[in-house]
Amino acid sequence: MGTLAPSAARKNANVIAASRSVGALGERRFRLLWLGQAASEAGNALMPIALAWAVIEMTGSPSDLGLVLAAALIPRVTLLLVGGVWADRLPRQLMMLVSDVVRAGSQGVFALLFLTGHAELWHLIVAALVYGTAQAFFNPALTGLLPQTVTPERIQQANALLGLTRNTLRVAGPIAGGLLVAGFGPGWLFAVDSGTFVVSAAFLALLGVRGLSRSRARGSFLAELAGGWRELTARSWVWTSVVYYSVGNFAVAPLWVLGPIVAKRDLGGVFDWAIILAGAGIGSIVGSAVALRFRPARPLLAGYLSLVPIAFLPISLVRPLPTLVIAAVALLGMGGLSLSNALWLTALQEHVPSEALSRVSAYEWMGSLVFMPLGYTLAGFLADGIGLDETLWLMAALLGFSTLGILTVPSVRRLRRVGAPELGGIAASPNSVSGKPVT
Repeated sequence: MGTLAPSAARKNANVIAASRSVGALGERRFRLLWLGQAASEAGNALMPIALAWAVIEMTGSPSDLGLVLAAALIPRVTLLLVGGVWADRLPRQLMMLVSDVVRAGSQGVFALLFLTGHAELWHLIVAALVYGTAQAFFNPALTGLLPQTVTPERIQQANALLGLTRNTLRVAGPIAGGLLVAGFGPGWLFAVDSGTFVVSAAFLALLGVRGLSRSRARGSFLAELAGGWRELTARSWVWTSVVYYSVGNFAVAPLWVLGPIVAKRDLGGVFDWAIILAGAGIGSIVGSAVALRFRPARPLLAGYLSLVPIAFLPISLVRPLPTLVIAAVALLGMGGLSLSNALWLTALQEHVPSEALSRVSAYEWMGSLVFMPLGYTLAGFLADGIGLDETLWLMAALLGFSTLGILTVPSVRRLRRVGAPELGGIAASPNSVSGKPVT
């Protein structure tokens, strides 16, 4: 009794082997989540081209394009904390489903207006505001939902698969978008984007809302917000990392403003900048692919060490190196960033209690994004005031010293992957109250 017949044993072994070969995609809930996200990211990858050409056809004004981009970013930043609280209150997949439906509607309405010749700039601004608002509710819910769709040992692989899919589409998207705009016009890209959100919503609906819902005592909105802040500040590795990301994103933002200027002034122009961006895109794909298998015992230590090369990217643009060398530096830098992102998300999902995960994620998203617009804005003023090369050196110094700074934090260096053995061979023990280590 209790033993398998040889044929049954072989069948069971084959099932196990097949499951291991596909990893996280072998789990139904994550597979549905991944398929939906792959569809919506395919639409998102088309949007930079669609937005730019829609504004060009309507007004041709660069400032109008900046206004549309700001309309999408401002609610995304300002409403993140609201989205985080509600994602910890309501079933997260329901929040994401509603967000997809809202974005499908806004993109679809604008597509219809544009294709019928009735679109005006304010229509596009409203669509961008709606899009950014829905995104603010979607992102914290996704971070909290993912661990509920996959077994604990596959959380990092699931994050890496989502990142790999997203980065691959971001490389291919502008090419496909350019071809579609040339052949059909930007209005059809908005229609395609609307359709991808419908597909994503359909897959989310199949997850089973009731099966993933959670129940616990709820306080007021402000109390819930304060509770998320306490969970964040109770872990020094979390709040110091958020500070680090704020500084890092502020420092890296000017790169995308000044890089094209360097390419035009000292390299071969737009073609050379495209080669550099292609290197960055390939690096993002490689970094996500590495994260599928690389499971360091100390994820934050490994992740932040992998970010060291990104500090050399602005340096490579000072008295610029050959284009292919800069592209190689961009590949290493963006590869390290993708790997680090997967390790960071996994650390959050493993160590922060599930009932507070979306709120902590919202604080992290807001902290990461809040200074990026300032970095974009100051880039030109700094380049005019102190010089372009001096601004690039300043960026490199901020990136380098902030990375060294975060690595001096003991809780960052010592944080271990759940299940990773300690030096003495004893597995890391969870905190008795939250179920996860608090450092």
